[in-house]
Amino acid sequence: MKHYLFSLLFTLTFLSNVAAQQLKSPNQKFTMDFSLLSDGTPSYTLSYKNNVVIKPSKLGLELKSDKKTMLYDLTYSTNPAEKKLLFDKNSLLNNFTITDTQTATFDENWKPVWGEVASIRNHYNELAVTLNQKETDRKIVIRFRLFDDGLGFRYEFPSQKNLTYFVIKEERTQFAMTGDHTAFWIPGDYDTQEYDYTTSKLSEIRGLSEKATTANVSQKSFSTTGVQTSLMLKTADGLYINLHEAALINYSCMHLNLDDKNMVFESWLTPDAKGDKGYIQAPNHTPWRTIIVSDDAREILASKMTLNLNDPSKIEDTSWIKPVKYVGVWWEMITGKSSWAYTDEFPTVQLGVSDFSKAKPNGKHGANNTNVKKYIDFAAKHGFDAVLVEGWNEGWEDWFGHSKDYVFDFLTAYPDFDVKGLHEYAKSKGIKMMMHHETSGSVRNYERHMDKAYQFMKDNGYDAVKSGYVGDIMPRGENHYSQWIVNHFQYALEKAAEYKIMLNAHEAVRPTGISRTYPNLIGNEAARGTEYQAFGGSKPNHVTVLPFTRLVGGPMDYTPGIFEMDLSKLNPDNNSHVNSTIANQLALYVTMYSPLQMAADTPENYDRFPDAFQFIKDVAVDWSDSKYLEAEPGQYVTVARKAKVTNNWFIGNVNGDTSRTSTIKFDFLEKGKKYVATIYADAKEAHYKTNPQAYTIRKMTVTNKSKLAQLSAPGGGYAISIVEIKK
Repeated sequence: MKHYLFSLLFTLTFLSNVAAQQLKSPNQKFTMDFSLLSDGTPSYTLSYKNNVVIKPSKLGLELKSDKKTMLYDLTYSTNPAEKKLLFDKNSLLNNFTITDTQTATFDENWKPVWGEVASIRNHYNELAVTLNQKETDRKIVIRFRLFDDGLGFRYEFPSQKNLTYFVIKEERTQFAMTGDHTAFWIPGDYDTQEYDYTTSKLSEIRGLSEKATTANVSQKSFSTTGVQTSLMLKTADGLYINLHEAALINYSCMHLNLDDKNMVFESWLTPDAKGDKGYIQAPNHTPWRTIIVSDDAREILASKMTLNLNDPSKIEDTSWIKPVKYVGVWWEMITGKSSWAYTDEFPTVQLGVSDFSKAKPNGKHGANNTNVKKYIDFAAKHGFDAVLVEGWNEGWEDWFGHSKDYVFDFLTAYPDFDVKGLHEYAKSKGIKMMMHHETSGSVRNYERHMDKAYQFMKDNGYDAVKSGYVGDIMPRGENHYSQWIVNHFQYALEKAAEYKIMLNAHEAVRPTGISRTYPNLIGNEAARGTEYQAFGGSKPNHVTVLPFTRLVGGPMDYTPGIFEMDLSKLNPDNNSHVNSTIANQLALYVTMYSPLQMAADTPENYDRFPDAFQFIKDVAVDWSDSKYLEAEPGQYVTVARKAKVTNNWFIGNVNGDTSRTSTIKFDFLEKGKKYVATIYADAKEAHYKTNPQAYTIRKMTVTNKSKLAQLSAPGGGYAISIVEIKK
C-alpha cells in the first residue's frame, strides 16, 4: 500500500511537472515554451517565426554547501546497494513543481535623458512561473518577458524561511544552439574585455582561444570554450542572435561556457577572491538574461530591449546631465609623446611625504599649465564642450604594478598644474574641465577618498569624471567583474549622482543598460578602444563588430577621431599604425553611439586637415531619431541619425577588411524638402594600411527620393552631414 501511494504521488507530481506554459510576443513572431522535465528541472525553448532559435535549455542555480537530499524507491530491490534513485535534490536545480503562473502585458513609451531616439517603446508580454521544491519547502520565481525583438528572463527569490541567505556556486542557465553557428567573440575573462574579436564557427572556439587571448595588464581566463557577452551569432540560414544580460546589479558578471559537443552555452559567473560567485539575501533577484533575435541585422542594432529591462531613472532632476563633446591631454600620452608622471627622480612615491616641489621635472609631463591652456583654446575655438586632462595629480611615478593601496588621493595636483587657475581660464572661454580619476585597481582606496574627490570636483567646476581601473584589483584576489567589484562600480555611480557628476568608467564591467536607471552614466570603455591602435593596432573590422556586441549594453567612450595613423610621427619609439582611414574615423561619431564623444587626436593633427575636421565639429552627440540603413556584423554598418537640437541629419558608414560599395536611400528625410549633403568619403586609392589619409569631400542636393552608391575602402567608410535648404 505504501508503495502504491508513493508511486501515485510520484505519477501525479510528474504529470504536473511536465505541464507546459507558453508565451507569445506582442507581434506573435516569438514563442517561448516553459516546462519542467521529468525530474523537475525547469526548461525553456524559444522560437522565432515558427523556427526554433533556442532548443530545450535547462534553468537553475547550484548553491554552495547546500544539503543534498536523496529519495529512493526501496521496493526496487531488497538490496540497499541496488536501490533505485528517484530524486536527487541538489540546490535550486530540480525537483520543482509549478505552484502558480501569472501573466501580464505591459506597454509604455518613455523618454530617455539622452539617446539614439527621443522616445522608446517598452512593450512586452510576461509570464511569471512560481516553482516549489516540496521536500525543502523552497520556492523561486522565473520571470519571462517576451518583446517583439527577443526574450528576457531572470530568477527571483521571494521572502521565505528556508531560503534567506545563500551563496551561489554556479548559475546553470543554458542556451542550447540549433547548430554550429558563426560567432563574433572574445575569450571569457574575469578581468578584461580588451580583446580583438574573433569570427569563427562555434566548433572552432576551442582551437582559436589561445591565440585570441592576447596579453593584457590584468587578465584571468577560465576555459578554452569560454566567451564573453554580449555575444553575437549568425546561423547558416541568416538568423542573427545576441546573448547578453541586463540590469547587472549586486551580482557577478555572466560569461558563457560552451559545450562544443552539444553546442550548448551555459552561464559562468565571475568568482570572488574565495571562489564564490554570488552572495544573495532574499528577497532578491538576478539580472535578466537576454536573447535578441532577428533575420535582419539592422534590427539587432536598433533593439532597445536591454534598456527596457532596466528600471526607470532614479534621478528625478536630470537637468544637469548633458551630452559632451570633448578634447583632451590623452592621446599624446597613449602614444608616448608625453607622460603622466611629473618627474623621473622618484622611484617610489609616498603621498603627503614625497615633495614634488623639489623634484626635477622630466620635461615630458603632459598635464602642465601651458599645454592644457593650448587644449582649452583649441576647444573654445572649435566649439567643443570640455577638456579632459590625465596625469594632473601626484602619484603617477609608481602608480602601476606594485599592488599599491594608497596610490592616489584625487586631490593633490603636481606643481605645474594649477587647478583653480585652469578652471578659471577654461570658464572664461566657455569650456568645462573634465576630471580624471585613475584608481590603479585600488577600489578600497577610491571609496575612502570618493566623497572628498567628488566635492573637490564640484568646488573646482568639474561636472564629469573619467575613472580608470587599470591593473589587478585591490583588495588582492578580487576580479574586475565579481559581485563585490560590480557593487563598487554601482556605488561610484550612485555616489556621483549625489554630487550631480556624470561618470565615464574605463576598465569597468561592461554595461547592461543601467544608464536608463542612472543616466549620469554617460559613457563606459569596457572593450578594446582606440588606445589599442597605439599598442600595435586593432583589426580593421573591429568597429563593425562593436555595435553588435559591446554597444548592446550601452554607449562606449571609444575616443575616435585619429587623423595621423603613423604614430612614429608623434613618438619615434612607437611604430604602431592606426588601422583605419580618416573617413572611417569620421563615421565613428555616428556608428559608435555615445552621448560622450572625444576628438582624440592632437590639435596639430586636426590643424593639418581642417576640412575633414569640420565634420567632427558639426556632428551632434544627442539624437531624436536613428535609422540603421545597412548592417552585417564584421563587415559593415551604416547609420543615419537626426540631431535633437538642429534637426540636421548625419550618416556614418564603417567598412571591414574588403572594399565594397555602400548603397543607401535618403527616404528618412522629410518629403517635399531639399537638403545639402556634404559627403566625406574614402578616395579611390584609400586603404587603411597604405593610404589612410586619402579622402574626398563633395556636396550634393538630396531629397527623400535620393539614392547614393558610395565606395568604402578596406578599413574605411564615409560620413555625411545633411542640412535643410531653407527657402
